[in-house]
Amino acid sequence: MTEELDLIGQDSDGGSDEVVLTPSELIERLEQAWMNEKFAPELLESKSEIVECVIEQLDHMEENLRRAKKGDLKVSIHRMEMERIRYVLSSYLRCRLMKIEKFFPHILEKEKTRSDREPSSLSPEEFAFAKEYMANTETYLKNVALKHMPPNLQKVDLLKSVPKPDLDSYVFLRVKERQENILVEPETDEQRDYVIDLEEGSQHLIRYKTIAPLVASGAVQLI
Repeated sequence: MTEELDLIGQDSDGGSDEVVLTPSELIERLEQAWMNEKFAPELLESKSEIVECVIEQLDHMEENLRRAKKGDLKVSIHRMEMERIRYVLSSYLRCRLMKIEKFFPHILEKEKTRSDREPSSLSPEEFAFAKEYMANTETYLKNVALKHMPPNLQKVDLLKSVPKPDLDSYVFLRVKERQENILVEPETDEQRDYVIDLEEGSQHLIRYKTIAPLVASGAVQLI
């Protein structure tokens, strides 16, 4: 596992930027995406490139193990590591699907209104799933309940009916890159806005929407 992998990302101007990662760096990126997705109240940017590269790396590792000598202790160790990576990958994808099912109308609305320069929250497969899930939900509601209601009540606004992600919830985070002048909104009417600095390596409990851009940029890690 010493070869390098090419990962296509986006630079700050929205263009393509090729990043070369070692397998260990790739797995670290996956684990960071997994932790952020687990603890963020909203669906984060899709990391489909990382997912695809990890799947390719697992296939490559599996092929190497088939050629290894039977009874070699290293084989057992590598299989344990592969199972750990598969667990992280499946947990990451499962967490995203659960959020899509929970917030699907808001996620699709955000996808519809985002600009071309903004990264998508959905992979192509997730987008297709979200659209199908919404269509099936609407069909189910019509067949089971709405068609039995008076004509003026036979429509439902899913954007109003389905709760939004709670961006005011609090999250734990670790600072990876020092940040200055972070504006913190007051919790009560008696308080005022105030500004804080986040020192590298420090840990904080803070309202998610305050640091959401820092999560997206990778400056902080949710824990």
